[in-house]
Amino acid sequence: MDSVREIIRRYNVTPRKSLGQSFLADANSIAEIVEMGEFNRADTVVEIGAGLGVMTRAIAAQAGKVIALELDRGLVAILQNELKEVSNIDIVQTDVLKYDFSTVKIGSNDNKIKVTGNIPYYISSPIVFQLIDNRHVIDRAILTVQEEVAERLLAPAGSRAYGIPTVILAMYATITPRRTLSPQQFFPSPRVNSMVIEIKFRPVPLVELIDPAFFRLVVRTAFGKRRKTLLNNLKTLDRPELSLAQIVRTLEEIGIDGRKRAETIESADFGRLANALLRTLAKVPK
Repeated sequence: MDSVREIIRRYNVTPRKSLGQSFLADANSIAEIVEMGEFNRADTVVEIGAGLGVMTRAIAAQAGKVIALELDRGLVAILQNELKEVSNIDIVQTDVLKYDFSTVKIGSNDNKIKVTGNIPYYISSPIVFQLIDNRHVIDRAILTVQEEVAERLLAPAGSRAYGIPTVILAMYATITPRRTLSPQQFFPSPRVNSMVIEIKFRPVPLVELIDPAFFRLVVRTAFGKRRKTLLNNLKTLDRPELSLAQIVRTLEEIGIDGRKRAETIESADFGRLANALLRTLAKVPK
């Protein structure tokens, strides 16, 4: 198998900063990440940002089917040439944020798809939310992200890094750090460390949500101004029919202190809060 650097030289590839392109070039790290996936012939794997196809080829040697997503048309042409003899790879030129994971055909079994990729740092959070929105068809994801992004997703309640993505992802998945990658393992080298994380979607959320969209609204509103208390932020909730007194009473009923800041509230408690506020709204006269 040709290395990343050999393919770069062969095609005179110039990584595009506008797309956040930085190729994982360390062969041992590539092999380790593929091993983390524990892929088998029953698996359909979607790779986000297939790039030069080195990892794509390694995944295809283990999985039943690989769908390689790549936005850059120039890299798509390289992928088509480099992987033309590998029959179980489909190369799709697309923006992952517009890709509908539910369209993936996984054969006659009931397996969900697996996802992997070295995702562009500047759209890491949108991609994570894209995966959450498609969780009904995704088993788990092995992602390489900027270390700072990983720290936010893994942050415990009460820490400064704890925020909206942490809360929403924790509702639907467990997140595990797998290994750290140095800038020298990439080409071109980024200015920061990267981290490989595993996102494993839960069979059911931490809390059975009445309305997942409202749960997100509550979380986003609660973190609207981080220095304000939970109650002060909830005053701005986009539900004008809900009075301040009703919000206070709802918080008291479920045992959440409105004087706390959002960063101290666990994901499950946000789920309970969203459900309780919806029940209060249902009692409000129309």
